[in-house]
Amino acid sequence: YVYSPSIVPLCCNDIMSNNSFKSFISGGVGGTCCVLIGHPVDCVKVRMQTMVVKPGELPPFTGTFDCLRKTAAKEGIKGLYRGVAAPLLAVTPIFAVSFLGFDYGKKVVRWANALDGSATMTISQVILAGTFSALPQTLVMAPSERIKCLLQVQANVIESGGKAKYTGMADCVRQVYAEGGIRSIYRGTAATLLRDCPGNAAYFGTYEYVKRTSAKMRGTDPSELSLGTVIFAGGLAGMANWIVMMPLDVIKSRLQTAPDGVYSGWMDVARTLLKKEGPSALFKGIGPAMIRAFPANAATFLGVEWSLKLMSGL
Repeated sequence: YVYSPSIVPLCCNDIMSNNSFKSFISGGVGGTCCVLIGHPVDCVKVRMQTMVVKPGELPPFTGTFDCLRKTAAKEGIKGLYRGVAAPLLAVTPIFAVSFLGFDYGKKVVRWANALDGSATMTISQVILAGTFSALPQTLVMAPSERIKCLLQVQANVIESGGKAKYTGMADCVRQVYAEGGIRSIYRGTAATLLRDCPGNAAYFGTYEYVKRTSAKMRGTDPSELSLGTVIFAGGLAGMANWIVMMPLDVIKSRLQTAPDGVYSGWMDVARTLLKKEGPSALFKGIGPAMIRAFPANAATFLGVEWSLKLMSGL
């Protein structure tokens, strides 16, 4: 092994560069747009993923739109945005760190392949950089997802005549921490990381591929994005993201919402699901996820591209 001093400026200076700062801010803006547009359907997704139907009983919801209709009818808009505080408060660091991680991942890929800043990365290199973005993102994503899922699943308990355990986000955090400390807050971190590494790879890779393909068809530069291109590429990126990571999202949701001691880890959840409910259980909630994916992620990249354009002169 030969020490190379070139990695020092890569790690210490480049990550705090102007472009990295812009990626951080634009990611936060895009994430806020994503939550505001997509949370109602995300709430439906979690409820459908975690509902347990006993033998001989009818499921509380027959499908995505039935769940959406019943939730809106009984709980109103407030019900559709139940648990939104946790992802909304965490969304700026989650998406900001994700886009910052993607920016830094591209720097690492360029450094590893001796590419200068003006060289165009291949799609496979973009995918690799996207995979890297999940590493820092998970540190913020895992606890937010844990609290969000608990609050959303609580609605299923109330629906069946039970009592609410948590009065809100702060109370949920307090009780979860009291039950198991920081380890309980971060339950499902491994499953979240395993979900987001391939998911982010598909996310950023698809967006870049669609953007480049669209530009080639129009005979323009990929940096000259039209509104329609951003919406189309962002929407498809979101759908690709969920198709790839849905099985591990189901596992993560079950693990994060189960009482202590039910599962020993994400692999135990997977084995139990496959044994009791079959492979189709790993794609439970795919309907609402797909319905949410296109508009929510189109909004994400609109927010990202819009904020980057505003900061272009900085």
